[in-house]
Amino acid sequence: MSKSVVEFTADELAAEADCKVQTIRFYEQIGILPDSQRTGGGHRVYGPQDLRRLNFVRRCRGLGFSLDQIRVLLTLVDGGQYTCGEVQALTLEHLAEVQAKIANLARIEKTLVDMAAQCKGGVIPACPVIEVLLGA
Repeated sequence: MSKSVVEFTADELAAEADCKVQTIRFYEQIGILPDSQRTGGGHRVYGPQDLRRLNFVRRCRGLGFSLDQIRVLLTLVDGGQYTCGEVQALTLEHLAEVQAKIANLARIEKTLVDMAAQCKGGVIPACPVIEVLLGA
C-alpha cells in the first residue's frame, strides 16, 4: 500500500534539505518550523510543506538573514498578507547591513595589510605588528 501524502522522517527531511536533524529540531524549538506531526508510535513525520519551509529558512540563512529577520518574513508569508514592497524593504534593510559589514571588513583588510607591510619577518623579538596591537 502506498502513501497518498508524501511524508518524511526527520532523517529524510534533513537529507532532502541538506542539513542536520539537530538543525530541524532547533528550528522547531525556536518556532521557525512548526512542531512535527507524530505517528502512532511517536516518530516525527514531516510533509512537503515542512520541506518547503525548511528550504526557505536555509536559503535565508545562506544569504545572512538573522533568525529574527526570517521570523518577520515567515510572519508575512504565513499570514498571506505580504506585499512585495514589504519584502523589498526587509531585503534592502538586510542589504544595508551586509554592505556595512563589507565596508568594515575592507577597513580591517587595509589595516592588516598595512601592519604586515611594516614587518620584515626577521628573527628579532621586536615586531612592528605586535607593537601596533599593543598600542605602543
